[in-house]
Amino acid sequence: MLKVGITGQSGFIGTHLYNFLNLKKDEIVTIPFKDSYFEIDNQLRNFVKDCDVIIHLAALNRHSDPLVIYDTNIKLVKQLIKVLEETSKQIHVLFSSSTQEERDNLYGKSKHDGRLLFEQWAEQTNGRFTGFVIPNVFGPFGNPFYNSVIATFCHQLTHNEQPKIVIDADLQLIYVHELVELFYQKIKSPAEGSGIVRYNVQFTSENKVSEILLLLENYKKVYFEENCLPELKSKFELNLFNTFRSYLDHFSRYPVLLVKNSDQRGSFMEIIKTSLGGQFSFSTTFPGVTRGNHYHTRKIERFIVIKGKAVIELRRIGTNKILHFELSGEQPSFVDMPVWYTHNIINVGDEELITLFWINEFYNPDDADTYFEKV
Repeated sequence: MLKVGITGQSGFIGTHLYNFLNLKKDEIVTIPFKDSYFEIDNQLRNFVKDCDVIIHLAALNRHSDPLVIYDTNIKLVKQLIKVLEETSKQIHVLFSSSTQEERDNLYGKSKHDGRLLFEQWAEQTNGRFTGFVIPNVFGPFGNPFYNSVIATFCHQLTHNEQPKIVIDADLQLIYVHELVELFYQKIKSPAEGSGIVRYNVQFTSENKVSEILLLLENYKKVYFEENCLPELKSKFELNLFNTFRSYLDHFSRYPVLLVKNSDQRGSFMEIIKTSLGGQFSFSTTFPGVTRGNHYHTRKIERFIVIKGKAVIELRRIGTNKILHFELSGEQPSFVDMPVWYTHNIINVGDEELITLFWINEFYNPDDADTYFEKV
């Protein structure tokens, strides 16, 4: 079992990495870390002694004085190296640097110089070091106005604030879960040979800031205002939408009440709409009641019985042959409705019938594609 500790465990990446590694309990034991350990030598020393692997994420990202960023980050690196040298334990150290190493700013310089300090430590002590050079990271629970522009935009849009684009730059991005999986891989299978490795993490998507904001604004409109799931055309869009959702004020949004339409037959409610996959609904039907007796010319529709007993009947328009299908909630099953087949569903049991419906498009009263004719 590998014993793994993460400095900066409570930060954005640290939280995701710590939670991910805790899913690997059969392989990894996570050693808890608190930021206060850097203030008390004995606690930092005990932490280091307990670890086989240390991922150094602790760093200052933003401050009004860039020199404070540089000094703080280098100080943290030197403190950890000092304790590593004192304990003389063979530990694999992984370090989160940034592609901002290439830029003319003190944050990037602190990452570059910190990585070189760890490389010197590994060379002098025959230690094992992996320096991650990481592009922009985004994902759920990032701190707005601190971790990324995506975190800021998500916070603003979910709190009725209007984001502003300062520079419409191209962003090379990696989703935080993709990044922590890479950390896990390097923990489990460190590079062969040299004890010093620079690992350039490849970005998994590239987008302009304006393109990202446009997607997020659409999520707000579709998800908030229309109670619909947006169309997600790529893995990046799925990750961006899940990031956006993490900034919701859940107590003010939920529960969302469904509209219940009731009549002498029972009730009918729409459950969910999706921009790509149509909508889901369900109905309750009293014993002996028939629903339907209509057909469609273009819609794709599925009926799923999950409680009670039902008969579904279908007849192709212009013919007399009727198809009968028996369904029961004791063994949930479904029937798809072909186009140009009038169809119905009848509750033939003694209890309430519950049926789920999926249809590939939203109901539009001005273009319903629903034509009534008895089976």
